[in-house]
Amino acid sequence: MLPIVAVIAPGMMGSAVAKRLTSSGLEVRTLLSGRSAATAARAGAAGMRDASVEQIAAADFILSIVPPGQALGLAEQLAPALRAASRRPIYVDCNAVSPETVLRIEGVVRETGAAFVDGGIIGPPPEPDSGKTRIYLSGPDAGTVARLSAFGLSMPVQPGPVGAASAMKMSYAGITKGFTALGAAMMLAATRAGTADALIAEMEVSQPTLLKWLTAQMPKMHGKAYRWVAEMEEIAAFVGADRPGSGFYEAAARLYEGIAADFEGPRIETARLDAFCDKAQGK
Repeated sequence: MLPIVAVIAPGMMGSAVAKRLTSSGLEVRTLLSGRSAATAARAGAAGMRDASVEQIAAADFILSIVPPGQALGLAEQLAPALRAASRRPIYVDCNAVSPETVLRIEGVVRETGAAFVDGGIIGPPPEPDSGKTRIYLSGPDAGTVARLSAFGLSMPVQPGPVGAASAMKMSYAGITKGFTALGAAMMLAATRAGTADALIAEMEVSQPTLLKWLTAQMPKMHGKAYRWVAEMEEIAAFVGADRPGSGFYEAAARLYEGIAADFEGPRIETARLDAFCDKAQGK
């Protein structure tokens, strides 16, 4: 029999992961109670089925794909249903959280009798070529979850215990999203100082690859900044509070917090970032 998968929640990433699975013939369940009409439409387009908490707990696999600040709360929300289930699923936390946080989530899940696998997503929401997006897995039951690779997902097993996949995700996102934060801070500072054009001209000569990467990533960041606040805080915890680099990610969290608020409001800072990128791209 084909496995039944629950994916929570049907955001951009979750619905894209679900669509890969439904396109391969699997039943994918989700929770739509209290969600917006837009979310329900996105879930429908991905072939996801609305389900009760009890039906979620009856799936073979549960993939938790939520903003990092909600990861522990989701496990706690589902714990009573998992505890009551006659046949418990494997719970896979796919969120951008530190190894320390994922161990807390594992504790909640394992107390219910369900198995737990650590996951870390690297890449954009998967398209038909899912090789661009990988869900790293670690822990004793990682190999069982990796069977979903036969249904449209790329799920490499990261050697090591629960926490290894999250460490992989934290270190990768710490570089990519850390560079984005650094670039945003300097683009805005140069704009305020009146030296944006000079900075672009210099980078075109001395750092063309970095300039191209930053100006391609920056416009995509605005609508995601709210999600990256907690992620930066998780990365700070991963680095270690007693390590000098931790403060950089705490500062990056505050920067993304400000950008998220600006994007939801006056869009002054995001407009300046867009203007910088447009100039660099010759628009």
